[in-house]
Amino acid sequence: MSAPERIPPGRMSGTAPAAEATRELLRQGTLTVRGQITAASNTVLFGTVEHAGSSLPCVYKPVAGERPLWDFPDGNLAQREVAAYEVSRATGWDLIPATVLRDGPYGPGMCQVWVGEPPDADDDGENVPSGEPAEAASERGPDDEPERGPGSGPEGEPAPLLALVDGEEPGEGWKAVGFADVGGGRTALLVHADDPRLRRLAVLDAVLNNGDRKGGHLLPRPDGALYAIDHGVTFHVDDKLRTLLWGWAGEELTGEAVEALRRLSTALRADTGGRPETAEAVDAAEAPLAARLAELLTEAEVQAVGKRVEALLSSGRHPLPSGEWPAVPWPPV
Repeated sequence: MSAPERIPPGRMSGTAPAAEATRELLRQGTLTVRGQITAASNTVLFGTVEHAGSSLPCVYKPVAGERPLWDFPDGNLAQREVAAYEVSRATGWDLIPATVLRDGPYGPGMCQVWVGEPPDADDDGENVPSGEPAEAASERGPDDEPERGPGSGPEGEPAPLLALVDGEEPGEGWKAVGFADVGGGRTALLVHADDPRLRRLAVLDAVLNNGDRKGGHLLPRPDGALYAIDHGVTFHVDDKLRTLLWGWAGEELTGEAVEALRRLSTALRADTGGRPETAEAVDAAEAPLAARLAELLTEAEVQAVGKRVEALLSSGRHPLPSGEWPAVPWPPV
C-alpha cells in the first residue's frame, strides 16, 4: 500500500484533496475499513472508498466511537469536522481535505480523504500511523537554522514547521510561541515557521475557534501544499482557541486574509431560502454556506462564526489569547 501521497497517482489524477470531485467520491463510494489508527483518542479507522473505477484512501470516524467531552454535546464531533471543511472551502484557501458525513460499516460518521503516506500492507491494518504530520518540536541549537519552504527539506521533503530552540529569540524566519518544559529542569522556546501557509491556517483556526491545533495536525506535501486535519473540537460559542500558531498574535492581518474573510462574510450572509429539508442538501455544493452549516451546528454556533469573522475584520489583526483557557495545547504534537 506504499505510495508517495495519500491520493495515489493514476487513481484520481489531477484531483486535489480539497476538491469537490474528491468529496463526491467520498460521499458516493463504497467504504471499506482496512484498519484502525490506534494512537487517536477517539475511534479513527483507515479505509478506502471506491466508485466508478476510482479509489481513494480515507479516514472514517464513526460517531459511535466518539469519546464524550464535558464542553461539547455528545456525538457531534463528526459534524464539526464537516463544517470546518465547508468554512475552509468558503475562504478559498482549501486548507482542509474533503470531508463528508456518511454511513459506514460502523454507522454514521465523518469520512475524509487521506493526505500523505498510506499505511504499509505489513501493518495488516492493526496499527495504522496517523499520517504524515509536520516535523514538530524537534530540538535544535540557536545556529541550526534549517532552510524552509516547499521542497527545501532533505531529498525534497517538506521542511520543518515547528521546533524547540535554545535561547530567548526565535531566529530569522521563525515565530515564537512560548517557553516549554523539556525535562531535566530545562526549558526551550517553542517556535513555528514564519510561513504564509501557517498564517492562513492561524486565521482559519480563529474563525473555527479551534480548541486543539497541534503539530501532528499539519500535513505539508512535497508539492508545497499544506493541509490540516482533526477539527472535531471547533465552533464552540465560547472562546476556546488553543493553538501552536500564536506567532502572529496581535499583528496586522495580511491583505490576502482580509479578502478571504470578506468572502466568508459574504457567504455567511447569503440568503438561505430556509433550512434544507433533506440530508442531500447538506452536501450540495451550490447550497448557501449558512444553510449547510445550519445542518451541522446549532443556530448559536453558526451565529458565532459570523461574529468571529466580523470581529477579525473590525480589528484587522490576529487575535490574542483570551487568558481564560490554556493558550497552547500540550504536548504540541
